[in-house]
Amino acid sequence: QVQLVESGGGLVQPGGSLRLSCAASRSIFGFNVMGWHRQAPGKVRELVAEITSGGTTRYPGSVKGRFTISRDNAKNTVYLQMNSLKPEDTAVYYCHAYDSPNHYWGQGTQVTVSS
Repeated sequence: QVQLVESGGGLVQPGGSLRLSCAASRSIFGFNVMGWHRQAPGKVRELVAEITSGGTTRYPGSVKGRFTISRDNAKNTVYLQMNSLKPEDTAVYYCHAYDSPNHYWGQGTQVTVSS
C-alpha cells in the first residue's frame, strides 16, 4: 500500500507564500500522474495542480501563474509552491497519485490565508 504524507501547510497572510511537500512511501517513477487537490468547507474537492510522469503540468485558471507543481524523483517527493496567496485559497490540500488503476490520497494539510 502506498502512503503519501503531506507537510508544509499553515497560516499565512494574503500575498504570502507556502511550499507544500508530498513524500511517497515508494518510488514515484511508476505514477502516471501526481497532483494536489483542495477542499474548502462546504465545497467539493477540486484539482489545484498535476504533473505527469513526463513532466507535463496542468493548472486550473484560479491558480495558474501563482502555483507551481514540481517533482523530485530522487526524493520521491512532489512539491506545490504557492505564491500570492488569497483568502479563497484557504482549504485542506491533499496529495494525490494515480497508478492505473489505483488512486492514492494523503491525509491532507491545512492551508489558511488570513490577516
